Amino acid sequence: MQIVNKLKDQHNFTNTEIRIADYIIQNITKIPTIYIEDLAKLTYTSHSTIIRLCKKIGYDGFRSFKLAISSVVYSELHLPGEVDANFPFKQEDLTMDIAKNMADLTIDTVKKTLAQLDEELLQSVAEMLYNSERIFLFSRGDSQVRARSFQSKLIKINKFAIISEEYADVAWNASNLTPNDCALFLSYGGISPHNNRILQHFSNEKIPTILITGNSNSDLIKLATKTIVVVQEEYDFVKIGTFASQVAFEYILNTLYSILYAKEYRDNLENLKKKQSLIENGILSEEI
Repeated sequence: MQIVNKLKDQHNFTNTEIRIADYIIQNITKIPTIYIEDLAKLTYTSHSTIIRLCKKIGYDGFRSFKLAISSVVYSELHLPGEVDANFPFKQEDLTMDIAKNMADLTIDTVKKTLAQLDEELLQSVAEMLYNSERIFLFSRGDSQVRARSFQSKLIKINKFAIISEEYADVAWNASNLTPNDCALFLSYGGISPHNNRILQHFSNEKIPTILITGNSNSDLIKLATKTIVVVQEEYDFVKIGTFASQVAFEYILNTLYSILYAKEYRDNLENLKKKQSLIENGILSEEI
């Protein structure tokens, strides 16, 4: 964006150069394909005045100036911009505007989440999952979709997780955990009295627990063994959807799964090949 800042500076520009600079800023997406004669007509100036302006801000001519502008336009169109996590699109937005906003929000959320992660904590959470005999996943609503995705991935490395809320058996599941197991809670708001009671029980019984939440002030944090906090600019009370929070949860769970996979990378690859062969060509293969 340095070229745009130079065009906005204008402290040593003539009135004619200011007119050219203002036109370029206001019509920046048109500049990469404009001819110098057309720009001269539109700004009521001349070729030589435009070239003089280009050289004044550090370019050897109009061609190199246009290349720099093209780079700015590409960045604005294809790199993530600021998007409201609660209302990432407006009524008047066109289809591709909405598509770009959702892409920007996803990219921005992952980058923000990465910036909030602590390497030592992430590794210790992965170790807790790795060493557990059984993994119980506590989540509701959209977060349970993320939990199911994590559950499905763990099967690939011979780890079997249980969705605790499934079939409304959460109390029975909670009562069966032992200190050799691990309970993972996904709660963005972190304000559930239901989770509070279960975590209190686990704390009393010395059962390892992991909390992933977006609430750094959650009362659940003091009860959990390990907590990963990922704060997003998303409200609990008013939003179109849980876009940012669920992207953050998915990213963290994918990262934890990848760390677990990497711990026994060669064995997991060999196991994958063996199981794929069995499923695709062996007795477990489906007839087409």
